Amino acid sequence: MNAHDIRAAFQTVRASGLRAREAAEAIGLSEGAAIAAHGGAHDAPLQATALRPDWLGLLQALEACGPLMALTRNETTVHEKTGVYQKVSASGPVGLALGEHIDLRLFFNQWHAGFAVAEALKSQHGMAVPSLQFFDRHGVAVHKIFVREQTDLAAWRRVIELHGGDRSEIEFAPRAAEGTSAPQPPVDATAFGAAWGAMTDTHQFFPLLKQFGLERQQGFRLVEGRYTHRVETAAVRELLMEAAFDGTPIMVFVGSPGCIQIHTGPVQRIAPMEMQDKTWLNVLDPGFNLHLREDLIQDVWVVEKPTADGVVTSVEAFDARGELMAMFFGARKPGQAELLAWRHIVAHLQAAAQPHASVAA
Repeated sequence: MNAHDIRAAFQTVRASGLRAREAAEAIGLSEGAAIAAHGGAHDAPLQATALRPDWLGLLQALEACGPLMALTRNETTVHEKTGVYQKVSASGPVGLALGEHIDLRLFFNQWHAGFAVAEALKSQHGMAVPSLQFFDRHGVAVHKIFVREQTDLAAWRRVIELHGGDRSEIEFAPRAAEGTSAPQPPVDATAFGAAWGAMTDTHQFFPLLKQFGLERQQGFRLVEGRYTHRVETAAVRELLMEAAFDGTPIMVFVGSPGCIQIHTGPVQRIAPMEMQDKTWLNVLDPGFNLHLREDLIQDVWVVEKPTADGVVTSVEAFDARGELMAMFFGARKPGQAELLAWRHIVAHLQAAAQPHASVAA
């Protein structure tokens, strides 16, 4: 399809009520490719202005806009957080946003294209909420930023004017089909367990997996019963409910290919919802929303990592493809011990877990 045909097809499916990501998939495109087709002069309801790839400078400029809503999602989970983009910095391709509410880990080598997006819809205000949307080279959204009622719109427009650029030839590569992975050499489980036990910081965990050539759950299985423990798939709902009931502040991490977004604080309104044969587990709080496909949870692990501040415990949910959906921690800062209230929640999850059948030797 050419750009005109893409716009026409996209408009048709959007009018049926599909979200932009779903509408793009319905016409056989990635979301990024569908948005890119709306650049330049045309009369379609959605208008997209390509942005220059100065991602750090753009995010730093957003502080002047005041409150914005940051959205990061993966295939199963959406994390929405409202606040000001502050303390944005980078070292090479890795960036940070460390504002009071907007807390991000940014992997700019995954950021391929960005657009300022506005869309005329038949809604109460006649317009979809203006946004900035960023995509990887496959057209998968890595991060989105939406205007809020308190946003300084004049500052928002200045950011777009300053960072808009002529990138009419943006192209996206299709994702490779998932193939059978090559057999991996056996891992020295004893050495891996010893290295795990020698960690002094949670940030040493990813390099540890890389050192031993492991993906996340492979590592968990190697130290299962010692540092990791399986719990029921209902554990995510239970931990959110208990944290809300007790007022225990937690940390909620959700990642895309190019961003990890973090909420730190209490959660209050936990609202499971059945809709079109899907079960959504929602947090619907002022300033923080989480939408997680509870029916797609395949595995949940309690993970204990030694640090200089004592053991740090996470609860991690994975889908059937082995993709990490979300991670949950007790709220803490470096130099602080883990919250006792969080450990009580985790202990309750483990007590409720049914023992897994052991395999006879």
